[in-house]
Parts: sequence; structure tokens; C-alpha cells
Amino acid sequence: MERMLPLLALGLLVAGFCPAVLSHPKSTLDEQNSTQKEQDQGTHVDFRLASTNVDFAFSLYKQLALNTPDKNVIFSPLSISTALAFLSLGARNSTLTELLKGLKFNLAETSEAEIHQSFQHLLSTLNQSSDELQLNMGNAMFVKEQLNLLDRFTEDARSLYGAEAFATDFQDSEAAKKLINDYVERGTQGKIRDLIKDLDQQTMMVLVNYIFFKAKWKTPFDPRDTFESRFYFSKRKWVKVLMMSLEDLATPYLRDKELSCTVLELRYTGNASALFILPDRDKMEEVEAMLLPETLKRWRDSMKIRWIDELYLPKFSISGDYNVEHLLPQLGINEVFTSKADLSGITGARNLQVSQVVHKAVLDVSEEGTEASAATGVQITLLSAKMGPKTIVRFNMPFLVIVARTDTPSILFMSKVTNPKQA
Repeated sequence: MERMLPLLALGLLVAGFCPAVLSHPKSTLDEQNSTQKEQDQGTHVDFRLASTNVDFAFSLYKQLALNTPDKNVIFSPLSISTALAFLSLGARNSTLTELLKGLKFNLAETSEAEIHQSFQHLLSTLNQSSDELQLNMGNAMFVKEQLNLLDRFTEDARSLYGAEAFATDFQDSEAAKKLINDYVERGTQGKIRDLIKDLDQQTMMVLVNYIFFKAKWKTPFDPRDTFESRFYFSKRKWVKVLMMSLEDLATPYLRDKELSCTVLELRYTGNASALFILPDRDKMEEVEAMLLPETLKRWRDSMKIRWIDELYLPKFSISGDYNVEHLLPQLGINEVFTSKADLSGITGARNLQVSQVVHKAVLDVSEEGTEASAATGVQITLLSAKMGPKTIVRFNMPFLVIVARTDTPSILFMSKVTNPKQA
């Protein structure tokens, strides 16, 4: 009979309104990166992190889409990978290896220290909001009052992931739940509520990660041009939505004949963009099957500035609420959820396991811009005049959205919109 272990609940929070910029104190690892050569190596690790994040994003997306067919999908791969990397600070042996391999890191190429340094650098880069673009990401840990954390874990959590620590009485599960959810609600100005719905009295710690993104379109839609229109699930099934419209827009565009889809990039003010992928009718599954890092690279490399005579995009607000612990084993992350878990790097004792990985995300797209989390784009030079045949793009059937920043090409948000009116 397996012994009963204290539980470690991992909560992942996405979206909300968090105007405060978090500061991330430098760790002793920073002091070791003083030479130009080491800084250059750090840049390579950052790009490697972006590449693995894309791989992880598409792998997790396929699991979410498989589990929720014909439903909207919205999640932040970077939020989930950051929280799991944060957790891996306390993991040892095969538990650690599983976590990092599940996050798509090649441990023969990237050391554990380099992985944490790249997350640290990314967090400090992301948490630099401006008037043009708000982007904040943060971590916190709620710790049982009697739990003695190792100094090294506490210091690494603070210096590498900027994590605040809060003493929590998990014996009073309702009070503990309220403490965590109130913290989340305050931090997101009421946008995300009840992140944690259930807490076991054996819970030792809850790790929370949140990410918030708000930006305005470089070329906004005029609300006066928004009208009611049909959005088709199939040839005969449709729903009425508010359809935004824009004329005479020069933007990166690709007609992918190989995958039977249209790819369009819309820029935000600041270092951000959103990639919209519109599969032809009944081609969504084929496009999803080919969601791979090399496909995204091919799209980005092949996109050219094109004059879009008419663009139609639905106005929508969708949300997602997932228990990710049921999906991560499909990516090879198993042991951390069992009695074989080795999280001895947290307390020095091998007596913890993960019980929950909950993830919430919200994506709002309107005439002014987007609220959710981040964007990736390509440097562009606008054409001086219209060229080629008339181009009309209508997002009036299921499509995909990838939001990222242009200076840190990790995918921050990924979504499938199957029904713009489905909350």
C-alpha cells in the first residue's frame, strides 16, 4: 500500500489587470555572468528557451484541443512552463528530468542553471510595461506555516522567479483558499476570481503564476464599422456575432496553399503582435496536426507585406479553465503527481507531491486592442502603394490566434476561436 504524502498544489493564473511592474532581484547566478562571452551565451539560451516554448505550446495545445473538441481553447504556454520551471527548482533525480524534458528542453544542450537563468532574464524583460503596452508576469508561493523551506530554494525562488512567499494555514482550507484567491483577485483587479476551488488539508504549498497583457492595435478598428454578421461552425450552422471591419491595411500576410490556410499578422503599438491563422473550411484538424515549431518558422519567414482591401474579424471575449495535471502526463510529466515524486529540494525531505495544476486564461479582442497576454512579430517595411489583386480576409469561421512579443519570441498566449459568443 502506497504511503499517504502531504500534497503540493500548483496554481497557474493567467490574465487580469495588474498595472504594477514586478521587480526581480538579481541572484548570485547573475554575478557569474560578467563577461561578454557569457552574456552572448545567455542570449543563445534565451532563444533556445523561445524555441522550446513553441514546441511545448503546440504539444499542450494539441492535448487541450483533443480534450475539448468544438470548444474554444485559450491558455498561456509561457505561464504554465514558467510555473513548472519554478517547481523544478525543488525537484531532484528522475522527477527533475521528467519536468524539464516535458517542457521540451534538451538537457544535453542546456544545463539546469542555464534554463533558470533564461527564465529569470525573460521575466525581467517582460516586466517592463509602457504607455503603449502593459505586460506583467509574476510568481508567488503560499507556504504552510510549519513548513521549513531550504534557504537555497527560498533564495532561488526569489532571485530567479521573483516569487513572494506568504505563510498560510492549510488546516483551515476555506481561509487558505480565501487568502490565495483574494491575492489573485487583488493582483488582477477582479479579473480572475476563484482560481483555487478545492484545497486538501494536507496541502503544504501552492505556487501561483500570473501573466497579464494589454495592448492597442497599431491600426485600430473603428467601432462605427462594426456590424452583426454570421460566424459559421459548418456550412449550415452559424451564430450571429459583432464583426469588426477594416479597409486598406498593409500588413504581413501569407496564403499557405500547402496547409490550405491564410495567415495574417496584426501589430500592436509597442513590441507586440498577434498572428491569426484561418484554415479553409473543414481544414482545421489538418492545420492543427501540423502545428510544429518549423511550421511557425516557415510562416514567419514566408509572410510578405500585402494590402488587405477588406478585413473582417469578430469581436470576442473567451476564457479557459483547466486542470492541467490530467494533460501533462501525455507530455511525459508523470512522477511529480505520484508517491515517487522527489521534491526534496524544497524542504530537504522527500515527502511532497503535486496534487493540482489549475490554469485560467482570458482573451478579449475588441476594436481598440487586446487584453490577455503578449505577442511575436517580424520587422516590417510598409509598401508605398497597393499592389496585386484585391484581397479580402474574413474570419467568419474557426481560427487560431498566437500572441507574443517581438523582442522575446516565446508564445505568451495561444487560442482557438470556434465560437466567439462562447464565454
